Parts: sequence; structure tokens; C-alpha cells
Amino acid sequence: MSKNNRNICHSKIFEFIYHTYAKAIRRFLFFKTQDVDKAEDILQDAFVKLWDNCGKVDYDKVKSYLYSIANNMFLNEKKHEKVIHKYNEQHNKHDTNESPEFIMLEKEFMEKLKKTMAALPEKQREVFLLNRIEKKKYKEIALMLDISVKAVEKRMHQALVVMRKEIGNV
Repeated sequence: MSKNNRNICHSKIFEFIYHTYAKAIRRFLFFKTQDVDKAEDILQDAFVKLWDNCGKVDYDKVKSYLYSIANNMFLNEKKHEKVIHKYNEQHNKHDTNESPEFIMLEKEFMEKLKKTMAALPEKQREVFLLNRIEKKKYKEIALMLDISVKAVEKRMHQALVVMRKEIGNV
């Protein structure tokens, strides 16, 4: 084939390239994927990419271009599968560790906790939330509320008595 007749964008030349390399690249991809359909899909995608870039690819480098594209597409697919697998693993682990009974009990506990906290007198609830939820120390709470540390301790003690009575150890 003369240099002038080697324009990959010409349909006859492209067809010649396909018939020359497709079978070998398909085998290469099957070896990597162990899946006939995946190998065929990647092969077709590689030739589509060649067609899209036909004006940029040198005819003498078309074989290595096709193998590189096919291999990169295979690697990208593997990477994507790993991401999906990792995502599923993390979410399934979360789901399998918690039985439906556990989830139901947790939901019931949270409802009971909310109701009990709502029933606390406002001053006790405020101290309880600042200490247990916002992780403030008694001294910080005392400064914030402009009360003594003893007052904070007393309110916290009263809140804990109610919470323990209603829902157990908090």
C-alpha cells in the first residue's frame, strides 16, 4: 500500500485495519477479561475511538494505538469494577452488621430518647445537651449560662436521674 493510500479516515482503509487487527485484539482482550461479551464491547469501543481520531493517528502506529486503547479501556473497566465492589462492600457490611431487630430497637430507643429529653425541664435539657451532645465541660457550660459549676452539676444530675429512670444508662 502506498503512503498516499494510507489515510485511516478512508472507509476502505479503516475496514482493512479492522480485518487485519480485530481478531488478534479480541483474543488479547478475551485473555484479559475472560468474558467474550466484554472483550467484544471493548474491541468495538477501541475501533470507535480509532475512527474518532483517524486524522490524528499515523497509519504506521495504528496497531500499537489499538492495543494501547484496548488495554487502557480494559484497565478503566477494572478500576470501575473495583470502585463498585468497594462501594457495595462498605454498604453491605453496614447492612449485614445490623439485623432488622437491631435497627428497630435503635429506632425505638431514639424515639424514647427524644421524648424523654423533650420532657426534661428546659434548664436540665439545656445542660444535658451542652454536655452530652456538644461535649462542653461543666466549667464551659457555667460560663455560657452565667451560673455556677455547682448549678451545672445539679442540673446535670437531675437530668441524668430522669434519663436513667426512663431509658436506662445514658
